[in-house]
Formats: sequence, C-alpha cells, structure tokens
Amino acid sequence: MISHHQKAVIVDVDDYTFGQKPPPLNMRQSRHRRVAAFIGGIDLCHGRYDNPSHPLFRTLHVPMHGEDFYQGCIDSAKLPHGGPRQPWHDIHCRLEGPVAFDVLTNFTERWEKSGHLFGNSLPQLKDFVRILTPSEDSPQDGDPGVMVTHESQPDTWHVQVFRSIDSGSVKGSAWPTEQDEVRARGLLMGKGVRFERSVQDAYINAIRRAQHFIYIENQYFMGSSYMWRTFMNAGCNNLIPAEIALKIADKIRENERFAVYIVIPMFPEGEPQSGMVQTSLHWQYQTMEMMYKLVRSALNDTGKTNVHPQEYLNFFCLVNREALLPNELGRSREPNPCSPLDLAYQKRRFMIYVHSKMMIVDDEYIIVGSANINERSMDGTRDTEIAMGAFQPQYTVSKSNGRTPRSDVYGFRLSLWTEHLGGHLIPEFNEPSSLDCINHVRGAASVNWDDYMAPNITNLRGHLCPYPIRVEMDGSVRTLPGVETFPDVGGKVLGEVMAAAPTKLTT
Repeated sequence: MISHHQKAVIVDVDDYTFGQKPPPLNMRQSRHRRVAAFIGGIDLCHGRYDNPSHPLFRTLHVPMHGEDFYQGCIDSAKLPHGGPRQPWHDIHCRLEGPVAFDVLTNFTERWEKSGHLFGNSLPQLKDFVRILTPSEDSPQDGDPGVMVTHESQPDTWHVQVFRSIDSGSVKGSAWPTEQDEVRARGLLMGKGVRFERSVQDAYINAIRRAQHFIYIENQYFMGSSYMWRTFMNAGCNNLIPAEIALKIADKIRENERFAVYIVIPMFPEGEPQSGMVQTSLHWQYQTMEMMYKLVRSALNDTGKTNVHPQEYLNFFCLVNREALLPNELGRSREPNPCSPLDLAYQKRRFMIYVHSKMMIVDDEYIIVGSANINERSMDGTRDTEIAMGAFQPQYTVSKSNGRTPRSDVYGFRLSLWTEHLGGHLIPEFNEPSSLDCINHVRGAASVNWDDYMAPNITNLRGHLCPYPIRVEMDGSVRTLPGVETFPDVGGKVLGEVMAAAPTKLTT
C-alpha cells in the first residue's frame, strides 16, 4: 500500500561553476570532480519526455515521441490508433554544493537498507581521490571545499533537503529512540516507528511566512479532511490546504491583498470513471470547497460580502488542442466508435498531465521534489519522498522593501507562466497578488477553455484553463453547466466515493 516515491540521481561532474563553459576534454582527467544531485518529479521511465508545447498528435511520427508513446488515462490506447499521446508537465532541479551530499546520504541509507539483503555495499566516496568531499570536521554551514558559490555572490543559494520517510525505510541513520530526543530532532514517533515528515513541515512553514502570493503545481491536491463538510474521518489529515486557506483568511482580515494559484491535472492518471480516480476526485472536491468556505467566512467577517472567493484563490489545469496538419501520423487501427479514445482523436484534444510537485512563495522561496499534496506523500509513514527548499539570500522580500524580489525564482515562475499562457509577458505578472493579475490570468485561461470546448477545432493560444468547476459566492463548489463529466473521457468532475477504493490508496 506504500511505495518508494523518491526520484534522485547523483553523479560526479566537472569541477567548474555550473553555467560556465566546461574545460577542454584533454584537461578534465587531471581535474577534481564534484558531486551533483537531481531531484524532483520526473520518473526515470517510459512516457515522460516532453517539451513546452506538449504536442498531442504532431510528433507521433518523430522517433523521440513516437517511440516514447504513452497514454495512461485511456484504456488500450496504442500508437496505431493515431493518438492522442498523454502530454507530461513536470519539474526537476539540479543541486550542487554541500546539499548534494545530503541527497547522497539519503540514497546511501536507502541502498544499505535494501541492498544488504544481497550482500551489496556501496564503496566509500572518500576512496575516489578526485572527487571533492566534505572534510570530517566541516563547519555547520558546510565545507568551503565543496561549495560552488560564496555568500557574497548575488547568485548564491541557501538550500535544504526535506524528506517523508520512517526508520524502517533507511539504514545507517542514528535515529533516536527516546521521545524527548525524537522531538528535539524534529521527528515523530508512533507505534514504535520513528518518522520524518519534514516535507510537510517545509510547506507549512513557507505558507505561514508568505506575504504576497503562493503558486503551486502538483499532481494531487487534497488534505485537511478534519475540516471537510463530510467524510471528516477519511484520514487525509495533512495541514497544507487548511494552512493556505487560513493564510488567505488572515490577509483578508488584515485588509491586505493575497493570491493563491494552484495548477493540478484535470483528473488523476487512470481511467476517470474508475473507482480509484473517482474517489480521489471526491477528496479533491471536498478540499476545494472547505478552502473556499473558509475564504468566504473571512470575507463575511470583514464586511466584504460582495467579493467573490476567487479573487483570492483559484484552481487551474493544463490542456492542449491541435488542428490537423497534412503530415501527421494517421490511424492504422480503428478504436471503438464513440469510445473515449475515438472522441479524443476526433476532437483532437486532451489534458496535459501535471506531474509537478512544486510551490513558489513570494518569488522568494521554492520547493521542488517528489511529494504530492496528499496524505500518502505528506504523512511520513507511507510513501518515501524527497524535496528541496531554496532561496537566494540576496533576493528576499525584506531586501526588496517588502515587495516580491526579482530573483531566479521570479524568473522561473515567469517562464512557467509564459509556457502556460501562450508566450506573452505582461506587467501584471510582476504583481501576482494584485486583482489585475488574477483577472488577467483567469481571463486568458477562460479563453483557452472556450477554445478547448468549441465545436471548431483550433490551436489553443495557451494551455492554462480554469479547473472545470463553478464556485458560488457562498464558497460552494458545483459543476459547470453541461460539464458534469470530463470532456470525451467521462467520469464525474466532483467524483464520488467508491467502497472498493481504500482510503489508504486514494488519499
């Protein structure tokens, strides 16, 4: 019922600053090498390769995408059916410096736990004389010998690694056994198991520190079931959705602008009519409505009875649609008429599967990792996860006179918004908390949705669409008129709880 969900690759790289021109090949043999780590959402498996245009049909005849054809949401979909492929949107990151050794330590602990059964033991990194490693008496803030920047440099980063993991999943860590020491290290203990849920703690801390806006991309979004209207005992207890809604409520009561943008898939991977997907969608619906109700309550308490909750909180998804081109791969096998596969092919549209696990706060701080916003990822005793949180100390809100800084985090957010909204940057994007920015993003997303649903097939101007729900003034969440089920593929948008779907798996 649980999985090893971390995604990490650790390699040795040339000892030169990332982004600079590497040394000539004939000079590399005599140079030192560094450790670099890659973590994030990308699985090392079939069907994950994509580009920012997220094609459905147009690259099926191209070797890279044709050979990597993947469709995980429509039963029996194969390349001979002519598509659509399932586009994939994900986020990964590269880490260098002292933090890369934290990722390596996590890998070592996981390897020693699993590999010892077969007599496998990892070689010691210190035995590789050319690889730079921290000294045994490194200062608390890291060994200068493995740092890639200095604190005074404008492009330096502070990075911390977070995990969801328990003592039964690793070997080699000095996990404390006494309750007081467990708490002192920021760990938890239950039923004899010591566990770490620092990923959830990192999200909560960043949300509580937020001053202007939060931008999230995640494969799942559910939690805080103790505040749901029904199914309060579903066990999806992570605090993240409630913390976000309470942050908005606090800002409303302080009469300050604040905005939250959340991008999720149109539906979780799998057939949308299946019990697992429908149950997960219902937990998502309960989470959304709980949040909007909290926002509505704060608006009422402050006399803002005519203000809609979506002036503060919005959910989006990503989609694509492509007009037919002459040189595209045609069908060599016909699917069942009017089946989801046939309808998606005829209407030439499909969702882009959001697999990212990322949060940006105030263009100052970013979290990237493998953890979804659900109980499986955030609990600490279920799926194992790894993530990083990072900021640039020269680019903070406090150093920008209370405004959002123009950091690399800011640049990365703009690159994502450019991809999602059709390549256009406007001044409003510099102030995501403003109502002007919210209205522009929602307006552009609505145009994309109208084009996605239109009888005439046209290329979309962007990929971002409003999530297909209607939010009432009182915070209630309803279906859009005529869109009670997902286009082409079916399945209730608000989901329903299926008895055969265990909550341990669907939350």
